[in-house]
Amino acid sequence: MFDARAAARVRQTAVVVLLALGLVACATAPEPAVPEPEPAPEPMTAPEPEPAPEPVLRPTAPERYVVQEGDTLWSIANVFLRDPWYWSEIWLVNPEVRNPHLIYPGDVLSIHFIDDRPRVMVDAGPRTRIEELAEKPFPIAALQPFMFRARVVDEETLEQAPHIVAARDERVLFGPGDEVYVRNAPDAEQYDLYQLVRRDRMLVDPETGEELGVAIIPVGQAEIVRGGEIATALISAGEREALRGDRLIGFDEDPDLLFDISNPPPGLEGEVILLFDAITQIGRYQAAVINRGEREGVRDGQVFAVWAAGRTAVDPVSEGRNDVVQLPEEKVGTLMVFRTFEKVAYGLVIESMRPIREGFKTRHP
Repeated sequence: MFDARAAARVRQTAVVVLLALGLVACATAPEPAVPEPEPAPEPMTAPEPEPAPEPVLRPTAPERYVVQEGDTLWSIANVFLRDPWYWSEIWLVNPEVRNPHLIYPGDVLSIHFIDDRPRVMVDAGPRTRIEELAEKPFPIAALQPFMFRARVVDEETLEQAPHIVAARDERVLFGPGDEVYVRNAPDAEQYDLYQLVRRDRMLVDPETGEELGVAIIPVGQAEIVRGGEIATALISAGEREALRGDRLIGFDEDPDLLFDISNPPPGLEGEVILLFDAITQIGRYQAAVINRGEREGVRDGQVFAVWAAGRTAVDPVSEGRNDVVQLPEEKVGTLMVFRTFEKVAYGLVIESMRPIREGFKTRHP
């Protein structure tokens, strides 16, 4: 016999069990996955530059050095440092010296160590500095033969300059003491002094073909002794024989004989494009022109290493016997810039392991 009340109790029990199972299921079921926010990207940081090489003192560097007449900044730096172009990194500015970049014969340079790094200071000693002397630059004797002769001019300046047309006789070569006739000098006055020059060639950038200026060859000096449409000039000094067609140009501003020795801009590479007053090669204490100037950041006193391209050679062991290999470049010298123009610069060879020729590369030392 069917018991209705028992069936009702069974139904209630089943509902309670189902509700309990549902609650358990809700309590134990995993919560829906919520995507975690992506981590913010780390800020970009530039790679740390490699530490610059430390200047190294020569083992023979003296603790004290007295500046001598005729010393150059390069020769002084070479006394103290294995690599003289690091001179600016060990030079310590003296607050009591009005212009710390001026040094004079008789000054005493001494080495001091600050934070384990070498520093060079100048001690003026008990002597008194004369104000007029303080305004004069320290002479750089090694550069003086070149400073007033090395010039680059533009084509128009050279073409419009007065030029020698003839002499009183039929000679074609002239020297000091000779009077010559000069054309195209309408504004010339008596006693005007000119630099007598000869066109060398137009300097051209070997990479871009850009014309960089006209290099000139120094010939001597000439002084106007009589003006006029055809003026008369006296050759007062000469480095070589003057010729008809040689030009008279005004003297350039006196170049600064004082500058700091430093490195060129990082990554700047140039090329020797002219040997100054030489034909095929130069060596120590001779000058060259490079195809980099003020617009590329070149300044007087910057030091470049000079590299020669490696030649090609045939590998004798190769199977085909025609395997041509390129030999590596070789460092052949060091060049210090001493006169800078807009597009080119003149440099003095201060070290030379091999003769330096046109086409050699110049780079950071």
